[in-house]
Amino acid sequence: MRLDSHLADRQREWRLVGARAIVAAVLVLAALSLVVVRLARLQIADHEHFSVLSQENRVKVQPVPPSRGLIYDTKGVVLADNHPSFSLEITVEKVENLSATIDALAAIIRVDDKDRERFRRLKGQRVRFQGVPLRLNLTPEEVARFSLDSYRFPGVDVRAELIRSYPHGELTAHVLGYVGRINREEMDHIDTSAYAGTHFIGKGGVEKYHEGLLHGQAGYQQVEVNARGRVLRTLEGKSPVAGQDLHLFLDIALQRAATEALGDNRGAVVAIDPRTGGVLALVSKPSFDPNPFVEGIGSADYHALLYSPDKPLYNRAVRGQYPPGSTVKPFVGFAGLAAGVTNARKTTYCPGYYRLPGQSHSYRCWRRGGHGAVALEAALVQSCDVYFYVLAHELGIERLKDYLGAFGFGARTGIDVAGELSGLVPSREWKEQVRKQLWYPGETLIVGIGQGAFLATPLQLAVATATLANRGHFLAPRVARAAQVPGAPRAQELPVFSRTIAAGDATQWDQIIHAMTQVVESPRGTAKGIRSRDYRIAGKTGTAQVFTLGKNQTYNAARLTETMRDHALFVAFAPADDPRIAVAVIVENGGHGGTVAAPVARKVMDAWLGGSTLITDPGVVDGD
Repeated sequence: MRLDSHLADRQREWRLVGARAIVAAVLVLAALSLVVVRLARLQIADHEHFSVLSQENRVKVQPVPPSRGLIYDTKGVVLADNHPSFSLEITVEKVENLSATIDALAAIIRVDDKDRERFRRLKGQRVRFQGVPLRLNLTPEEVARFSLDSYRFPGVDVRAELIRSYPHGELTAHVLGYVGRINREEMDHIDTSAYAGTHFIGKGGVEKYHEGLLHGQAGYQQVEVNARGRVLRTLEGKSPVAGQDLHLFLDIALQRAATEALGDNRGAVVAIDPRTGGVLALVSKPSFDPNPFVEGIGSADYHALLYSPDKPLYNRAVRGQYPPGSTVKPFVGFAGLAAGVTNARKTTYCPGYYRLPGQSHSYRCWRRGGHGAVALEAALVQSCDVYFYVLAHELGIERLKDYLGAFGFGARTGIDVAGELSGLVPSREWKEQVRKQLWYPGETLIVGIGQGAFLATPLQLAVATATLANRGHFLAPRVARAAQVPGAPRAQELPVFSRTIAAGDATQWDQIIHAMTQVVESPRGTAKGIRSRDYRIAGKTGTAQVFTLGKNQTYNAARLTETMRDHALFVAFAPADDPRIAVAVIVENGGHGGTVAAPVARKVMDAWLGGSTLITDPGVVDGD
């Protein structure tokens, strides 16, 4: 009985062990099946995916930035260059303790407060996983010192790149602009693939306008790296396409001469070749050194420029909008001739003031005693306001606006310098839309002498003067003459827009130009002090009011602060019979155009044409 019971227990135990073995075997087979399925998925289904991931752990694709095109003046002088530079960059996402890392770096490489301040500023502007420069322009010794300890600084690298430089500094700041680091707003509007590997973009002037030509196309290279991310070798890649070089009409020697001619005055000078529309000089003064902006100017230095009362960052040549004063009178005179409102012999009597029919308000001439009976030539030579009051009234504001617009006033000229403003030729429609007011006849008179709401840039004055020199042939001003692809045998000329003013005949153009030569050559001319023995000058002086005088007020410069004094203007072209240069000058708060602005223009024309001899002592010139 006990034996049978013992055997039964043994059988049950064997059955239990067998069942457990079967379950274990099933579980092992199931687990092995899962492993096999997973291996099959990894090796077959996901083979390509994990192969790529494995390859990326060993091979990295690095962008290769293009070299930016150089900029040359008309004689081949380099105006914008590139120089090699090493910077210490930190990829913030790869650094665990940013503050501690910077402090540790400062122990082996000089890192001052300006470096830290610039780093904080640029860190806020960067794109994610983009390196932020901590130190710029590392010396070879500093590069070597960091390399010895680089294993201690994951996420920190030395980056070699070409940095823009401007050898002529302040001379070219406003015309060339500068390049600077790409900010978030710019990143939203550019092709990021084209800018892979580069941090810089044109910020103003020619650099910004011709960014598409100068920048080039980024390339790439596949490199093999070790576990620490250090490059072992280059496997393959695509070379970047360098930006095109620009050859300008600008002449750096003339640019310097124009800058020196302005002296310590605030103002602008624009010189154009009437035959091509090429900008020979474009000066705004005071200026600034663009080089610190390339790698990031400090806040204190930037604020000093930004809040300076002299506004050195402001490009007066293309953005300064001033009443053109009497420099507009040749264009108003031509409008009168072309419209048939007047002719060369018709005279107007100037008693020193003008009253509209049926009104008692007097519009004064600059000469209190008047000019007597004057025709067009005498009115231009002596800058008689009353003559042009009458002419503007007879033309009417709409016709006057149309003729002035034909010369380019009231619209952008199309120059290839970023930031140009359009000026303003006021009209009845403009006043109703902008000021919600009616237009009064007296406002037409004020436009006729270049005052009131009438605004023009120095560039517009130069372009209009060049158009007059060309007898109605308008050429859009251009700074860049040609672009050259690296390695190409010659540069390709850039297109120029042109049109012709469909008004006036040859005699009428001649009459205006002859009158402008008499402004300089006549003993009664308002610019008689700059007459030359070497070439003939056709010009017109102007004085623009900074504030409006009351009815019984008299202008007295000696009693005014400098910033309240009149602006001095002058426009001219030379030689009068074969124009090769047209110039516009404004000297802010300079006073009379004939005594202040005209001599500046004369120096610029002498530098270009080779003149040197004055016929008369400038002395005191009567008029504006």
